Amino acid sequence: MPVDLRDFWGTNYYNHPPLTDEMVAFAEAMLGVKLPVLLVDLLRIQNGGYTKGFAHPMTERTTWSDDHVPLDDLAGIVIGAAAGTPQNLLHSEAMRAEWGLPPKQVLLSGDGHYWITLDYRSGSAPAVSWIDVECGEDLRVADSFEEFIIGLVPAESYEV
Repeated sequence: MPVDLRDFWGTNYYNHPPLTDEMVAFAEAMLGVKLPVLLVDLLRIQNGGYTKGFAHPMTERTTWSDDHVPLDDLAGIVIGAAAGTPQNLLHSEAMRAEWGLPPKQVLLSGDGHYWITLDYRSGSAPAVSWIDVECGEDLRVADSFEEFIIGLVPAESYEV
């Protein structure tokens, strides 16, 4: 059963401000990409933070698990004085450089050792990728952000 977007978000732990059109325009200009409409819609509900705890099934084994990847949080867009906050899409380029990630990645979730990204290497419509920096793993999770979100299931589906 697909995730109910109205019941997607957990806490806004870092108190990100509500998303504005100005923030979206700034982020797209800074990142040099057009963000998926569904991502912007989710960020209008809550501008990043912790999710209710999801997983995306995988047909290929990853370093995380035999059959899924986690989505415990999702980065928002924060500009101005609060831009240094964690879970901010605008940190993508600095984190990409620091962790040696491939080019054209917008970091949705991760801790440095692994990332779930909007992967723009194939063009202006991003796929979603799983990149494990320590193990050199770079796998496609979904062909689009919408497909990724539609594929999410509650994380408990995989707990023993």
